[in-house]
Amino acid sequence: MGNMRSLVKMLMVVLFLGWIFVWIMISTNLFKSTWTPKLAKNLSTTYFGPQGTNLVLLTVPMMFIAVLSCVYLHVQKKPTQPQREWKLKRRMGRVIMVMNPLGIVTATELTFSLLFVALLAWSLYNYLYISYHVHLHNDDNAKIWQAKFRAFGLRIGYVGHICWAFLFFPVTRASTILPIFGLTSESSIKYHIWLGHISNFLFLVHTVVFLIYWAMINKLMETFAWNATYVPNLAGTIAMVIGIAMWVTSLPSFRRKKFEIFFYTHHLYGLFIVFYVIHVGDSWFCMILPNVFLFFIDRFLRFLQSTKRSRLVSARTLPSDNLELTFSKTPGLHYTPTSILFLHVPSISKLQWHPFTVTSSSNLEKDTLSVVIRKQGSWTQKLYTQISSSIDSLEVSTEGPYGPNSFDVSRHNSLILVSGGSGITPFISVIRELIFQSQNQSTKLPDVLLVCSFKDYHDLAFLDLIFPLDISVSDISRLNLRIEAYVTREDKKPETTDDHRLLQTKWFKPQPLDSPISPVLGPNNFLWLGVVILSSFVMFLLLIGIVTRYYIYPVDHNTGSIYNFSYRGLWDMFLGCVCIFISSSIVFLWRKKQNKEGEKESKKQVQSVEFQTPTSSPGSWFHGHERELESVPYQSIVQATSVHFGSKPNLKKILLDAEGSEDVGVMVCGPKKMRHEVAKICSSGLAKNLHFEAISFNW
Repeated sequence: MGNMRSLVKMLMVVLFLGWIFVWIMISTNLFKSTWTPKLAKNLSTTYFGPQGTNLVLLTVPMMFIAVLSCVYLHVQKKPTQPQREWKLKRRMGRVIMVMNPLGIVTATELTFSLLFVALLAWSLYNYLYISYHVHLHNDDNAKIWQAKFRAFGLRIGYVGHICWAFLFFPVTRASTILPIFGLTSESSIKYHIWLGHISNFLFLVHTVVFLIYWAMINKLMETFAWNATYVPNLAGTIAMVIGIAMWVTSLPSFRRKKFEIFFYTHHLYGLFIVFYVIHVGDSWFCMILPNVFLFFIDRFLRFLQSTKRSRLVSARTLPSDNLELTFSKTPGLHYTPTSILFLHVPSISKLQWHPFTVTSSSNLEKDTLSVVIRKQGSWTQKLYTQISSSIDSLEVSTEGPYGPNSFDVSRHNSLILVSGGSGITPFISVIRELIFQSQNQSTKLPDVLLVCSFKDYHDLAFLDLIFPLDISVSDISRLNLRIEAYVTREDKKPETTDDHRLLQTKWFKPQPLDSPISPVLGPNNFLWLGVVILSSFVMFLLLIGIVTRYYIYPVDHNTGSIYNFSYRGLWDMFLGCVCIFISSSIVFLWRKKQNKEGEKESKKQVQSVEFQTPTSSPGSWFHGHERELESVPYQSIVQATSVHFGSKPNLKKILLDAEGSEDVGVMVCGPKKMRHEVAKICSSGLAKNLHFEAISFNW
């Protein structure tokens, strides 16, 4: 297995470097004048036409990498990294700077960002060199400076097109590309945002330059021209209008105030892609096809998964008016700590999906999966109201869970977890995973310090969720956990508590259509995903070859006319969607049929499980209430907890006091200000043993 992993990894590296090399060279005069004629002679066949060159050089390698990555992740059952690789990853993951609007930037991010900006600058320079010094297009007989102005606008659009070759990789939730680089979709959203801002700005400049140019030569109506044999300007205009709407509504100030408008507007991306591809044509579409193709495979598989109703077992309402929802899952569903699950409740909204942190451990809790939902915003308030009502069942669909491919905290001697408010929830899953690892006596566990900050006293009830309900004393005997809890808005603990705010558990009746949450393609999910990618792409190549050779080619060469420019791109999009639909549906339905027995067994197991339901909230520890004898594990966590009132944690002192430990992992999840403060302390150089990682779920 080790040799196979190394071979697959080497092949992916070679293909990726070759793919990047093509992007570096494609803008040069050498590529255009010398390489392109030779490549076109061999690759632009009657089966693929003019798009053949870009299809072979820029589409096939990345699709092959996607298939290889599925194999790599499948054979990597239990990811392990040599010490040398781990040390390199820590150095490259070290925080370099913390600044707005970029946020927290690591050495890896800074390196790749500079290289990407260099690629854009290099491409623009080469494109302009060709336009200004090799061949300047001037079909309108404009003045030389006007023609050069037009060329600048055209080439700016070309550079924006490069951004689109990477735009959808970060938002492919079940991506097989991102884990190869140690990334998740959740942690990569910011790259999608950066690429979106850059590409929209470049496309806007491209549009404005052409509007000014057409105004100067008295051809402003070219904005609405639709040329059957060349670039249709109207399609580009429509795409730009849609792009501006998506861009403006995605700006942080707008998105925070009017999230629903942002949410629905952003779903216009499908229309944007259609008009964008019609505008640039099939050859240029092949340059960005891999990330679009993989995104739509992921999107359709997510749709198929979401058509199933998930079995909601129970809901716990906390004194802080937060919810813990527990779902049934198949034992074959494995996920890592800090994962998230998307929920859809049709009775609240027919379209909206919302991500929530998974607090359970797939190793510790084989048959159930839990998420915590904080009551804020209209959607969560409606959900809380429904859960609190007299209903005995609730229709819920799920997507995911999604998280890192591997999560190993045992490499650190000590672990400091810093949270603010509901930011504690991903760390609950971390602690539960450590409880599972502690059952192996040979595993060396890190000392854990949980620093949690809450606004109100009732939020301390989040600590109730650290241990599963059925945990025993022996399960936590090896866990060295210390908790420092801070209540910032209250100077002292309340003397009394309202009984109606104590923790309550509600059980839901199973419905005939409910099923346990399971991997979208069942066990060996990565391997079957590779089958979907490979089969759908091969089918696409076959169909596009048949259509080009026996339908488009005869029109171009036998009738004396030129096949419609726009239709070529439409064929690519249509056949791509058809292939994704057929391949994904067949594999999904086949795997669903095979997994039915496992789901039936999971249903039986969940129905037979009996949980202990406390009659009072564990949060009452802090009120001085007596607990029953079976709550000894909870008493141990109370003994490890110190509660501080009326102050915020002195994060600098807490982190620097850990300097004596050889290797300290620092994880933070909470408000942006808290994340930035911790990142600055870890990157200050005052303590070289602090290794920082931020967890952000700000969508």
